[in-house]
Amino acid sequence: MPFYLYKFASYLHPCLIHSHCSLRASSRLLRNMAKLTSVLGLLVFGFLCFICLPAEAALKKYQFDVKVSNVSRLCHAKQMVTVNGGFPGPTIYAREGDRVQINVTNYAQYNLSIHWHGLKQYRNGWADGPAYITQCPIQTGNSYVYDFNVTGQRGTLWWHAHILWLRATVYGAIVILPQQGTPFPFPKPDREEVLVLGEWWNADVEQVEKQGNALGIPPNMSDAHTINGKPGPLFPCSEKYTFAMEVEKGKTYMLRIVNAALNDELFFALANHTFTVVEIDAVYTKPFTTEAILIAPGQTTNVLVRANQSPGRYFMAARAFMDAPISVDNKTATAIFQYKGIPETVLPKLPTLPAQNDSDFALSYGSKLKSLNTPNYPANVPLNVDRHLLFTVGLGINPCPTCINGTRLTASLNNISFTMPQTALLQTHYFNIKGVYTPDFPDKPPTPFNFTGAPLTANLRTNLGTRISKIAFNSTVELVIQDTNLLSVESHPFHLHGYNFFVVGTGLGNFDPKKDPAKYNLIDPIERNTVGVPTGGWTAIRFRADNPGVWFFHCHLELHTGWGLKTAFLVEDGPGSDHITLPPPKDLPRC
Repeated sequence: MPFYLYKFASYLHPCLIHSHCSLRASSRLLRNMAKLTSVLGLLVFGFLCFICLPAEAALKKYQFDVKVSNVSRLCHAKQMVTVNGGFPGPTIYAREGDRVQINVTNYAQYNLSIHWHGLKQYRNGWADGPAYITQCPIQTGNSYVYDFNVTGQRGTLWWHAHILWLRATVYGAIVILPQQGTPFPFPKPDREEVLVLGEWWNADVEQVEKQGNALGIPPNMSDAHTINGKPGPLFPCSEKYTFAMEVEKGKTYMLRIVNAALNDELFFALANHTFTVVEIDAVYTKPFTTEAILIAPGQTTNVLVRANQSPGRYFMAARAFMDAPISVDNKTATAIFQYKGIPETVLPKLPTLPAQNDSDFALSYGSKLKSLNTPNYPANVPLNVDRHLLFTVGLGINPCPTCINGTRLTASLNNISFTMPQTALLQTHYFNIKGVYTPDFPDKPPTPFNFTGAPLTANLRTNLGTRISKIAFNSTVELVIQDTNLLSVESHPFHLHGYNFFVVGTGLGNFDPKKDPAKYNLIDPIERNTVGVPTGGWTAIRFRADNPGVWFFHCHLELHTGWGLKTAFLVEDGPGSDHITLPPPKDLPRC
């Protein structure tokens, strides 16, 4: 017997190595062995439990310095607000289950807040970010720590300023990786790339917005679209302002695509290659292939693309979608998908994008989006509805003696143009401060009419007010968002803070409450946080109101949000201590 085993056996009991033990000694040995077996069993069980535990959640910390930086594009240099001097700003990386702390220090001349778009912020609206809804903005020279947990979410989201038009330059991606050891529900890509689509103005964006508001008309549209802050070589002075990614033939790449544009829905495609859509708004989808995607402001899309073409240089391109008689920036941004070893002297090939007004593509593409709906990723669609809501979307005209035509363009939900308060709604709700808002937003339009009939150009005045909708905790809600022909029909992307929702139905014309619900998809509807309402049509969404707090609901076309196309849901506290809004942090900004 080796010496170390001899010593270990002697330590347990001498009878293990000597044959002359008495009966009493042998009995004592059996008792000790039983104890040893029990102890070893506990040790083995403990070890197995240890190795089976999920990886401990990490704390991810970031520092965001909001400051004015010098940036040049399209032969124009200007000063603009950035985060850490970048355009776009830094990408936030975290893993499902992590805690994230982002200290935002404001060195710019504008008071501002930042929204972490798509993160549910359960019971923690203080970290959501929309100015005057869940917090007062961070004043110049001050800081605020956004402290939140990433719970039950994985995929691509994004962050952006949530006041004025500052999100034109203050934005970036959020990448949430699955928990350690949890694979994607699709073939693992060889590499990933973040692509953030945006807009560029040669002028100061805040001055552009102010001028439009002073005149009562739409501000000047952007001068270019961008991909990762760069417009591409189709624009002047832009050869060095072109994003390129090198690829190897035979490998598969996942593109994490974000539409951070202020006012434009965008088509996006890659010449000679097809996409496989696998995720939108950080929710896995049933995979499907497509030549192009349609992505609205606020939305994200993950696609797989295989480098399976003849080695060369291929353009990725983004261009606006607009199927209404409304002007948009129709210029095309490009980036380069470049096979390894191909010289930069080779001219890239452009993709064929859908026509600017291709409504058929838009409707067809939307119909292909479906939830994965597997045991690991179920689609928990509310089947019974406690509260039915119908919100009409309309443009309007209100008096404005100082404006160019004596009137101002507005936008409304149920003919109410939302008036922003001077203090945060969540604070007034939490501390029971009276006189800031009224919880009487109507469940349906006050005056029914043929919503999508001939254009209505008279009696377009809207009501003003800080009116929000109160929702009982854990109730199920169906909201039908109905476009109207007040001045003009138009597609509108709507975003709900604090929640995902299921898109159970969509259609053209007026919603029919008797016939249309029979066509709902209640099996595997797409789940997301931002949805496009089709031009001259409607979209029905469902969600369970299980996240207490005050949650913003608004059009994600910044132009329309500024005109009043917004409201909020006040979701009441639930019965248990884990169903109530958390107390505010000590460093919450003051108004």
